Amino acid sequence: MKNNQRKSPGKVGGARPGAGRPKGAVNRATADIRAAAQVYTEDALATLAQIMKAGESEAARVAAANSILDRGFGKPRQSMDVDATSDMTIEIVTGVPRAD
Repeated sequence: MKNNQRKSPGKVGGARPGAGRPKGAVNRATADIRAAAQVYTEDALATLAQIMKAGESEAARVAAANSILDRGFGKPRQSMDVDATSDMTIEIVTGVPRAD
């Protein structure tokens, strides 16, 4: 149960299973903007390809190439290498007497 939800007695109020917008569903405003932007997809990709091939700076060419790859194959997942081995000891202290 989420923090902002109260458990109510019986079947009155409270969270209902399946209520609300399904995960992954976009609202109408977002869908309208996405549809309007998709009109320019071919031009945008052509512009990115042109910058990738003949951009004035190396940074611009790399950024354009990355943008094309992200759109074609999705952004790469970020991963972290974590070393879970440690020699640390955790000590929990309770009932510490006060120094008066």
